Amino acid sequence: MRNGKGQERKASPSFFTGEKWLVLTGLLGFLLAAICGVWVILYGGPVFPKGDVLKAFSFNAALGVFLLSTAAILPFTALGNKSRALFRWSYIVLALYSYAAETVQNFRGVDPRFVKGGMPFDVWVGSIFTFVALLLILFYLFVAVQYFRPKAYRLRPELIVGIRYAMLAVLLSFAAGVWISFNNGRLVGLHGSIIWLHGLGFHALQVVPFIAWLSERTALTHSARKAFIHLAGTAYLVSLVAVGWQTYLGHPVLEWSVLPVLAFVSLLISLAPGIVLLRRQSDQTVPAGKAIL
Repeated sequence: MRNGKGQERKASPSFFTGEKWLVLTGLLGFLLAAICGVWVILYGGPVFPKGDVLKAFSFNAALGVFLLSTAAILPFTALGNKSRALFRWSYIVLALYSYAAETVQNFRGVDPRFVKGGMPFDVWVGSIFTFVALLLILFYLFVAVQYFRPKAYRLRPELIVGIRYAMLAVLLSFAAGVWISFNNGRLVGLHGSIIWLHGLGFHALQVVPFIAWLSERTALTHSARKAFIHLAGTAYLVSLVAVGWQTYLGHPVLEWSVLPVLAFVSLLISLAPGIVLLRRQSDQTVPAGKAIL
């Protein structure tokens, strides 16, 4: 395959290529979430004294989505087989521990993150959980950096630009997770909640790369495709900054004020390119990664 300048380019990998076990680990999160969901329906969420199965439900589902999204884009890092295997199996082990700690401890009536006055076993589980969370961040930083290398960009230019924006958003989510830990909880001030920033940032992994993938399938010029992706990615990051600042001020995200309105409008703007590109899907669709210049 040749790029727009006539230079040879290697065949691009496909989504999820070689990531069967990471995919299965992500699907395990949905299975655990389903079990927790049935429990909540039958018996309610709270478990005396500090557990909450509803939290385990949301955690398992969120981690499952995160792992599946990561498995989808991991083939485009241009990492070697050994480096990818190291990341893959490290993340699988860390994810399995996270599933176990979050699910089992909440069913036992223990908050796995903030253990106060618990048994030595619970303290150890919580301490290891904190260390595991740190490793999850560090390993992901290693992968995130790979998408900013020229080698990755040459594989799928538009898609990699979208993934780069997603990586920046994920880093903001990780920062929010660290904030929760140092804050000893998700609440800030009277009404602020860090969980909004923490969750919204991870969803960039689905939104921006999807828009980039759609752009590849149109007959637009390379510059036009990148313009759509930059608009989506920039607007998404602006929405995260607005949510984070509103939270820092201790105000709720769902209130009628400047920052929440800015976050909402920016989020809509980030989705708009996807809607436009979907409407452009027609007989003019071109193979992924081939630009018309």
